[in-house]
Amino acid sequence: MTTARAFLTAADFLWLGMVLAISFIEAPLKFRAPNVTLAIGLGIGRLVFRALNGVESLFAILILAAVWADPPGLATTITLAVAIGALAIQLLFVRPRLTRRSDAVLAGAEGPRSRSHYAYVALEVVKAVALLTAGVLVLTGVMP
Repeated sequence: MTTARAFLTAADFLWLGMVLAISFIEAPLKFRAPNVTLAIGLGIGRLVFRALNGVESLFAILILAAVWADPPGLATTITLAVAIGALAIQLLFVRPRLTRRSDAVLAGAEGPRSRSHYAYVALEVVKAVALLTAGVLVLTGVMP
């Protein structure tokens, strides 16, 4: 395994681990903690996801550099493109809607729950599957 492939694998699985830990463990559990109000949960969530998305963006850039240095093959490249594309959609389209909704809720607005959360979660699932698939493809040496 080349240095670029080893780096790609490490960045891929670190990114996957962060998505799984934050999006699928921390985010849902914080609202079940005692005395955590909706406002506190939203405030924590905004900070945590802003930081997560910043780190994810860094991983995406590092992965692109590793792919450029040593292209891993079409299947792996496509799965990485899917993960990076899902992140881009989240950052450009879904997060701004979620931010506007959480701003309104924190300002005291009432109303139906945001459906944008469903889009965000669906993109997290797509991203997690793509990252897992890309990592396995690189580790097993399957590079079609």
